[in-house]
Amino acid sequence: MSDSYLQPARSYGTLGSLIEGFSLEMTARDADVLAEAVGDLPAATRIAVTYLPGEEMAARVAAAASIRNYGHIPVPHISARRLTSVLELESFLDRLSIEASIDRAFVVGGDLRAPAGPYPDAKSVIASGLLAKYGLSRIGVAGYPEGHPSISEHDLMLDLRTKLAMLRDLGHEGVVNTQFSFDAEAILQWLEALRNDGVTATVRVGIPGPTTVKSLLRFAARCGVGASTAVLQKYGISLTKLLSPVGPDRLLAELGARLNAERHGDVRLHFYPFGGLAGTARWAKTLVR
Repeated sequence: MSDSYLQPARSYGTLGSLIEGFSLEMTARDADVLAEAVGDLPAATRIAVTYLPGEEMAARVAAAASIRNYGHIPVPHISARRLTSVLELESFLDRLSIEASIDRAFVVGGDLRAPAGPYPDAKSVIASGLLAKYGLSRIGVAGYPEGHPSISEHDLMLDLRTKLAMLRDLGHEGVVNTQFSFDAEAILQWLEALRNDGVTATVRVGIPGPTTVKSLLRFAARCGVGASTAVLQKYGISLTKLLSPVGPDRLLAELGARLNAERHGDVRLHFYPFGGLAGTARWAKTLVR
């Protein structure tokens, strides 16, 4: 199934329709449990490989290669500010091309205060032309339905439009992958604003997979995601039971009921497996039956 924004508008009347074509992500450290997870995923599931500090390039490449060997689609992350040189980016792309046959990636600025090398942001990686040189046709860039702690909404939207225009001009298909969110209202309002601003690209909305309340709040704080008591209670999350398991079922049900393809465009889901890759894959399997 293509990510192309040229495809007909979708209907989201049921959870099954919304869940179709979902993606999820893993770290290089999840390589050992990948074999356990892949059997629970639909054929050719897109699996992102994050770019975490402390993980070596070889491990990221090996994880992407394993995804490809299992019949799924690797989507490696490229963290611009963590790249120390042009040579490092070229080497990474070259190895991914040879060992994992990648045709897509997700490019993000990264969270370092100062860049470690020549790439201060995602735009500089895109502008380098190296993504096209190594045959990447589809590039994901970041969206923030609940905003960013240090960037205004105006600047976020301008930056997103600029990146998508750069990708189009360079012959890539741009896809928007969002930070995870708890809040259906925030997601829907952001999507509508995005479409009203002329952005037609496919959006993969980030959703936290099943985990514990404690883990969910820890990741939310780290990512700058809003997690007000009112929103959490709306989705059945009790702050008094930090070790209790929670899932996004109510959030997904609300999105499935309220998403409208004419207003919100082509929307897919991207799961953040805070409770573990295998557990998220098993849970997702129950949704697509």
